[in-house]
Amino acid sequence: MCLSGQRATKEGCSMLFYRVGDLDKTIKFYTECLVMKLLRQRDIPDDKYSNAFVGYGPEESHFAMELTYNYGVDRYDIGTGFGHFGIAVEDVAKMVDLVKCKGGRVIQEPGLVEGGNPVIALVEDPDGYNCKLIQKGPTPEPLCQVMLRVGDLDRSINFYRKAFGMELLQKSDNPEHRYTTAVMGYGPEGKNAVLELTYNYGVREYNKGNGYGQIAIGTDNVYKTAEAIKFYGGEVILEPGPLPGINTKITVCLDPDGWKTVFVDNIDFLKELE
Repeated sequence: MCLSGQRATKEGCSMLFYRVGDLDKTIKFYTECLVMKLLRQRDIPDDKYSNAFVGYGPEESHFAMELTYNYGVDRYDIGTGFGHFGIAVEDVAKMVDLVKCKGGRVIQEPGLVEGGNPVIALVEDPDGYNCKLIQKGPTPEPLCQVMLRVGDLDRSINFYRKAFGMELLQKSDNPEHRYTTAVMGYGPEGKNAVLELTYNYGVREYNKGNGYGQIAIGTDNVYKTAEAIKFYGGEVILEPGPLPGINTKITVCLDPDGWKTVFVDNIDFLKELE
């Protein structure tokens, strides 16, 4: 994260947060259909919510999903801006068969992406969020991508490069289907979770709904991170500092399209997991 020659190191996408209408049902889907692990679960009655953390490995070393249930709310609007999250699997057809066997919904059968590999399929979780299954070899990070739609791809690429310190890993145009994608991240695909930004020709704005929350990114210095975000045109909606009660330092910002990102102090986060 660069600003005036200073850098906060060890950034990396660490968590995807979104809201669900039935926590037990959603946990069952991810653990039985997509073979994730339930990493931890907690209930916060004073604030009237429960959440669960699922993924393919420990939170300190793997990208994870935070599923939040707010008391009495059984349905959310996903909107048109959130695309999908991606999971790398060695055999897409086998995983699709498992999803069907466990009662999950498949919305796109396995098939080749245009131009050849990889084989992909789309399944839907109980709340209507799409999961793209991507056929790849063994990988240390199976929960590998989050796709969001943006209104100006070049603007978004510049913002994530400069404000977040991400690299542009790949850019692909598909004029036949009228969209362009850019893959942004902190390291090579296959070893790190990445952000896939999609621009649909002529579409400048999207409805974000109220279901998808944000991604969380680890950083060694939330204060320098907030400075960089402001310097490069981002909006900081929560100034950096410790959260009341748990003392984990965070800062929260919006990108040019209004997508929220939470930066979390690396050391504080590891203390939370102890």
